[in-house]
Amino acid sequence: MVMRRLAIAAALTLLALPAGAHPSVSVVFDSKGNIYFSDLKQVWRVATTGAQSVVVADVHTHELYIDAQDNLYGEHLWYEGDATKKWGHYFWRRSPDGRLERVVAAHEPFKNERDPSFVRDRAGNQYWDRWPNGPIMKNDAVLARGPFRDIRFMTVTPDGTLFFVDTLDLMRITPDGQLSTLARGLAPEDLIPSRAHNQIMGLWTDRAGNVYAADLKDNVVKRIAPNGAVAVVERSHWPWEVSGGAIAPNGDLWVLEFRLYEARVRNVGRVLNPSQH
Repeated sequence: MVMRRLAIAAALTLLALPAGAHPSVSVVFDSKGNIYFSDLKQVWRVATTGAQSVVVADVHTHELYIDAQDNLYGEHLWYEGDATKKWGHYFWRRSPDGRLERVVAAHEPFKNERDPSFVRDRAGNQYWDRWPNGPIMKNDAVLARGPFRDIRFMTVTPDGTLFFVDTLDLMRITPDGQLSTLARGLAPEDLIPSRAHNQIMGLWTDRAGNVYAADLKDNVVKRIAPNGAVAVVERSHWPWEVSGGAIAPNGDLWVLEFRLYEARVRNVGRVLNPSQH
């Protein structure tokens, strides 16, 4: 009964978000160990001292990327209203000294154009998918094709191994373009149809080759080993729900959690004894 109440409460939180909306999924670190995340209203920095501050105000961004020079990238997405029923967005960059500039001018999104991707490897290659179901692109070239059903979030390792969710399966593409299924059915797809697309949200990796997935419906972080074994390594607790995370340079697991339009990051520490799923 308790689990059922929690599941109902989680569904109500999802319903409270605007149709088609989802929380941010990114946690990124700069070279000094500062942490950055979005709450869909602004981008926050958590300094190594623990002090929090807003570093980019008034931006609705779901994903972030930080390059080797500590430049932070994001977007600003907005809906003009029911009169026009149009969306708009632009892409921005914040330099380490705090200078903010637009790197792509405002335009209408969702046109399947070549916008910047926040999924990038060490060399700066950008990975994305052509809507609605592929192919998977690396910069302007096709990396892999497949009978994809519903391509969702993705992440890439520094050396260019790409992982992405297709419906609820975790897919892997090696740098030479070899496509395989790493894990099938990361969770039962039993959310209402309008929210099922966001059931598995943020993805990230560690240096050992494990992939981590934020399971929004079950409110847990799952770790998928290189052999495909799935383990639950952390749970979030109502009213907070997990949407993303990252592995810090020292190996600690951080999770990104939200409640409506509020977000926070939480240090879980080292994951030693995960439970098998």
